Amino acid sequence: MQYNTLGNTDLSVSRVCLGTMTFGEQNTQAEGHQQLDYAVSQGINFIDTAELYAIPPCAETYGVTEEIIGHWLQKRGRRDDIILASKMAGPGGDWVSHIRGGGTRFNGTTIETAVDASLKRLKTDYIDLYQLHWPERNTNYFGRLGYQQAADEQNLTPIIDTLRGLKKQVQAGKIRHIGLSNETPWGIMQFITLAKSMDLPLVVSVQNPYSLLNRTYEIGCAEISHRENVGLLAYSPLGFGVLTGKYLDQQPENARLTRWPNYSRYSNPQAIEATRRYVELARRFQLDPAQMALAFVNSRPFLTANIIGATSMEQLRNNIASEKLILTKEILSEIELIHQSIPNPAP
Repeated sequence: MQYNTLGNTDLSVSRVCLGTMTFGEQNTQAEGHQQLDYAVSQGINFIDTAELYAIPPCAETYGVTEEIIGHWLQKRGRRDDIILASKMAGPGGDWVSHIRGGGTRFNGTTIETAVDASLKRLKTDYIDLYQLHWPERNTNYFGRLGYQQAADEQNLTPIIDTLRGLKKQVQAGKIRHIGLSNETPWGIMQFITLAKSMDLPLVVSVQNPYSLLNRTYEIGCAEISHRENVGLLAYSPLGFGVLTGKYLDQQPENARLTRWPNYSRYSNPQAIEATRRYVELARRFQLDPAQMALAFVNSRPFLTANIIGATSMEQLRNNIASEKLILTKEILSEIELIHQSIPNPAP
């Protein structure tokens, strides 16, 4: 397993990070613990979760994923061996109305409340990386394109106040480092610039989508990763499982997109055609399509960790094994040809 330094910290994290959003919905607690045990046995020391999980979000499973991880940490008794990341949910409509009424603001009081609740569920005294799950402001995230300014921006929490709230939690020892998620280049640089000028915590990572179907991170954020030492934590590296090829011309029983077809971000006609070409490329070179897709993400110089997820042990073993796969120049060139033909079909 390769390890990378997390931003400007002294933490070394595995290039493969275990995502856990299925724990408590598609996976039971026992299955989640089995995944955690296997991941650690393969050298993974980086675990990512969120107060929002399990997915799809609902009141009944809110916080359950953190609870499952907490029981595992308590049972295992080796908290310091794990780099644990969690996220604070932001504002939204009906889909997060069960979390602080859907009107979360990233101010000091709410940050403290959210941190304390996550610590209780995780059964730990500290979180290594605490992330803002999506921006408080209206901007492009979760597949949205075309920026539109919101009418009520005067009610937004100033980023400086958010950083001060996070610093308070760092000083209290509840969190060690901070990160962003689903952020734009403007947002990332605002957090960095204010932190540097006001002696506040520096962002050490950005958890954004990145895959063969969505390489938009390269356009505005990759240079920030390089110049500001803020690495990417790539989520959805398989595009909700689409890049495995299992959804081509079929609907597998109990698969995520079969059960929840409204998660259609990676299933538009252009994405389906691009997926077909990537799967054909993998098979032509006798590669597993999922492993090729994950190996591509692993090869990016701006990557800190590739967040994988699975609902079965077979999937988990296969995904983790991709860390050993090195794509040849020929395969990478073929990938670029497909990308140029159908660029970012699922942003």
